[in-house]
Amino acid sequence: MQAVKPSSSADGVRWDLRDFYQSVDDPRINSDLEQALTRAQAFEARFRGQIAREGGPTAEDLLAAMQQLESISEQMDRPLCYAMLVHAAKTDEPKHGALLSKAREQQTIINKHLIFFDLEWVKVSDEAAAKILTRPELARYRHYLEQKRVWKPHYLSEPEEKILDEKSMTGKAAFVRLFDETISSLRFPFEYAGKTEMMSLQQINAKLFDPDRSIRKAAAEGWTRGLQENARLLNYIFNTLVLDHKSDCELRHFPHPMAQRHLANEISDEVVDALMTAVERNYTLVQRYYRLKARLLKLEPLYDYDRYAPLFTEHSTCPWPEARQIVQESYAAFSPKAGAIIREFFDKNWIDAELRPAKRSGAFSHGCMPSVHPYILMNYTDKPRDVMTLAHELGHGLHQYLSRPVGYLEFHTPLTTAETASVFGEMLTFQRLLQRDADPKVRLALLCGKIEDSFATVFRQVVLTRFEQSLHKARRERGELAPEQVNELWLAANKAMFADSLQLSEGYACWWMYIGHFIHSPFYCYAYSFGELLVLALVKKYQETGPDFVPKYLEMLAAGGSESPPKLVAKLGLDIRDPQFWELGLRLLGDMVSEAEQLVRAIGL
Repeated sequence: MQAVKPSSSADGVRWDLRDFYQSVDDPRINSDLEQALTRAQAFEARFRGQIAREGGPTAEDLLAAMQQLESISEQMDRPLCYAMLVHAAKTDEPKHGALLSKAREQQTIINKHLIFFDLEWVKVSDEAAAKILTRPELARYRHYLEQKRVWKPHYLSEPEEKILDEKSMTGKAAFVRLFDETISSLRFPFEYAGKTEMMSLQQINAKLFDPDRSIRKAAAEGWTRGLQENARLLNYIFNTLVLDHKSDCELRHFPHPMAQRHLANEISDEVVDALMTAVERNYTLVQRYYRLKARLLKLEPLYDYDRYAPLFTEHSTCPWPEARQIVQESYAAFSPKAGAIIREFFDKNWIDAELRPAKRSGAFSHGCMPSVHPYILMNYTDKPRDVMTLAHELGHGLHQYLSRPVGYLEFHTPLTTAETASVFGEMLTFQRLLQRDADPKVRLALLCGKIEDSFATVFRQVVLTRFEQSLHKARRERGELAPEQVNELWLAANKAMFADSLQLSEGYACWWMYIGHFIHSPFYCYAYSFGELLVLALVKKYQETGPDFVPKYLEMLAAGGSESPPKLVAKLGLDIRDPQFWELGLRLLGDMVSEAEQLVRAIGL
């Protein structure tokens, strides 16, 4: 077997992490960790007993504590952010893994001296807390402090919190790292034309977008083989982390497995239930589209590996320089300010896009911290879909960049609004691509690509969430699950969406094994559906209000996590608590499918 060297037009597009540290050997890493520990010890000595005292803390003490806590938190997290980035860039480098472990271990040691603050703050009476939070000098930290109190029923005692924090290093964090390194190092056999090549996850995934069905089929079979050969380890990781989540929920008295995620997302069970139910009511839209695609491709049946087949082969690649130009122009046309920020990501090497062995799969934008700037990792394979991925991650980057002034404690957004700017950026790019070409075949290809992306973001993410729910339920009721049992849950969730419009191949049953969101952030996935449908509503609002929408939208992004999602979105005239809100976005998706059907008739296909 021959290993294929990863290559694309993004070769050489690597990020420059020297805005953090010069290298993994930079002495400032140790210096920051040591200083953060010294400052945390001083913080504990100064403020322990001053927060939970009778009548609550003074405004002066609370403000001083918050300012110091914010500064210490950023300093202790800086080495960890850097370590996570270098490790993601090359997961098989021992020095990167060692630095990641060291940063996490030191963060745990430092945090022992900070844990008391949250525990004392939630003990302050509601009356005293409400009074002190009206003070104008605390406005910068008001939402952060209010949200901490929401978690009051779920905190344990200080010794218990310290134990859980320390044991997480050899528990969840260890299994998450094992998963990342395993997936990054996997090689998948691609057997085609009498030759076998060993490919990374990114390379084999790119083959699923090839116009040649035999190549797509070979890629799917190779992907399945690679996962099945590692099924024992990956299944054990999944089982262990689901059990860990169960233990965490029981210890912290969460009523159900998703409750912790809802609380972190600052959203209610009712809103999430309304979202997911509305999406499931519209599964017929997915089936309608894939029947259309099967007719266009003249394939019966349409298999899972045909989902992303291009309609027209002449539009199957997009080099990196062209992708950069398209995305930059899209953001700049919407807002010169946004366009200038996006340009910085390219000009200052804040993006890592080339394909490399042992590089983490997928894509992300790491917001890092206000004193640095976001960094983006992706694996660019020259496919048109990668243009949308670039636009998506730059939307995250724009959001993270704009929210830095609110400070480290409030610039991270809950997942419910974290996807807003990313999906909105995709829509801007999509609309610009439509404007660039009047050829109905090109427009149809673009429209179908966007429909498929939107389906992956709205419908598939609800499928993933339903699968997670069934996985956690089965693990609690039946104990450790065999891979075959998890496969059944996976197929059941997917078949509900596709019905008979698409045939799931036998090998597809194990494709849950590579999905990192299940490992990193349980029940993350519904936030994608939330974000996509929210953005479709925002696009509608933009079309109605025109340029006046732009400053309000950028202001919402700049607020970061300093207000709750319902309050932030309400400023743009939308109410996400209305159960009918989600139908607006779903109707727009239906309109896109209708437009594709009209184009098909116009072209005469």
